[in-house]
Amino acid sequence: MLLTILAEGAEPTALGLNATGWVAVGMLMVFGIMLWAKVPKIIGGMLDKQIAEIKKTLDEAANLRKEAEALKAEYEAKTAGAKAEAEALMDSAEKEAATLVKQAEADTKALVARRKKMAEEKIGAAERSAIAEVRAKAATAATQAAEALIVARHDAAADKALVDQAIGDIGKTVN
Repeated sequence: MLLTILAEGAEPTALGLNATGWVAVGMLMVFGIMLWAKVPKIIGGMLDKQIAEIKKTLDEAANLRKEAEALKAEYEAKTAGAKAEAEALMDSAEKEAATLVKQAEADTKALVARRKKMAEEKIGAAERSAIAEVRAKAATAATQAAEALIVARHDAAADKALVDQAIGDIGKTVN
C-alpha cells in the first residue's frame, strides 16, 4: 500500500503536514526561540552600537575637516602676508639699489673730476719743470757762450783796463 501511494504521486505526510508544512513549522519555531531569547534586541543593540561608533567617527572627521580648513585659511593668510612682505622687500631693495646707483654715479663723476684735476696739475707741473729746465739749459749755454767770447776777445791788456776802471769806480763810490 505504501508503495502504491507513492507510486500514484501522493506525498508523504506526518501528522497531516507535508514537507513544506514541516519546514514552515520549523521556521516558526526558530523565530519563536529567537524572539524568546531576545535575539532582535541583541542585534538591535549591536547595530545601535555600530551606528554610534560610525556617528562618532563622522563627528571626528567633521572636526578634523574644520581644523584642516582653519589651518588652510591660516596658511593662506600667512602666504599672502609673506607675498606682500616679499613685494615690500623687493620695492625697498629696488629703491635702495637705485639710490646706490645714483650715489655711485655721483662718486664716479667726482672721482673723474678729481683725477682730471690731478692730471691737469701734473701736466702744469711738468710744463713748469720743463720751462725751468729749458731756462737753466739756456742760461748755462749763454754762460758758456759768454765765457767763450770773453776768452776769445779779451786779452791781458783788456783785463788790466777793466781792473783799473773798477778800482777807480770804487774810489769814487767810497768818497
